[in-house]
Amino acid sequence: MSLFQKIGGEFIDIIQWTEPAGDDLLAYRFERYNNEIKMGAQLTVREGQVAVFVNEGKLADVFSPGMYKLQTQNMPILSTLKGWKYGFDSPFRAEVYFIATRQFTDLKWGTPNPIMVRDPEFGPMRIRAFGTYAMRVSDPATFLRQQVATNPTFETVQVSGQIRDTIVARFTDVLGQAKIPALDLAGNYDKISKLALEAIKTDLAGLGLALTLFYVENVSLPPEVEQALDTRSKMSVIGDMSQFTRFQTATAIPEAAQNPGGMAGIAAGLGAGVAIGGQMAGSMATAAAPPPIPAAAMYFVAVNGQQTGPFDAATISQKIARREIAPETMVWKQGMAAWSQALLVDELKSFFGSVPPPVPK
Repeated sequence: MSLFQKIGGEFIDIIQWTEPAGDDLLAYRFERYNNEIKMGAQLTVREGQVAVFVNEGKLADVFSPGMYKLQTQNMPILSTLKGWKYGFDSPFRAEVYFIATRQFTDLKWGTPNPIMVRDPEFGPMRIRAFGTYAMRVSDPATFLRQQVATNPTFETVQVSGQIRDTIVARFTDVLGQAKIPALDLAGNYDKISKLALEAIKTDLAGLGLALTLFYVENVSLPPEVEQALDTRSKMSVIGDMSQFTRFQTATAIPEAAQNPGGMAGIAAGLGAGVAIGGQMAGSMATAAAPPPIPAAAMYFVAVNGQQTGPFDAATISQKIARREIAPETMVWKQGMAAWSQALLVDELKSFFGSVPPPVPK
């Protein structure tokens, strides 16, 4: 083998990237091991890829899917950067990056910490949410500048953290602005997903990425709130407590009949259950009814050493006006420890202020 053939054998004449199935690589720098690319080399770009040529840190030509024979005619930017003249036919050095533009699916997102929202029915509460999304590289040049830089490879895991943070921030905004009650969230996952997708797109565009799918799989409430809702649902299902107690009694009797000697114990338990059920039903009914109107105070009046009455406050006022009851007249009502002068009773002393003095003779 001649020296020319040995050197020529080191020139790269085929440039391609066969992406392994199931690989999560977003970008791959073609390994050339300091070899030079032969002018006229074959470049193969498959569907779901683009090839980007970089010359001394500057982005040059971008090749979409297809098969190319590298010449100055189809590398106008690289030709300008290197100062080539038309007809240049010598090997050259350049970095070649393959960017995967296919869609990456079934990526996970979730809220690392609870989100505080104001529910129109329950007030402030904390919720968690999780789901899946799909994304792809929409602008290879921007993606190469903003994310890949000089990395030889770039995987989805290297950008998934940034995407999740963006998703959580925009999802929180959308959830707060939608003002959907917590009990109605399950029926509005599709609406929330679409609103969040539109809100997240703008942020990812600056990274050269596009969010193609976004799904909310679950929005969960704190355990104590879920337990309270379960209790509330049970009470709604039970409804009439007395009817529920009768049903429990009817269900327990056949079971007790099959248990020898168990009827007495079952009877005692059912009796206690009926009593408790009656108390609960009674307390629920009492809580639902307003309290009785308080009865008017009734007073007994001592007249000439004799007890008269009882009289209500309106009658006492009339008697005071007719001077049948004087300020020193003794009166008593339920709750007083002893008889007292009418003028000393708070409820009656105001009546004496409205009595005119005796007519002068």
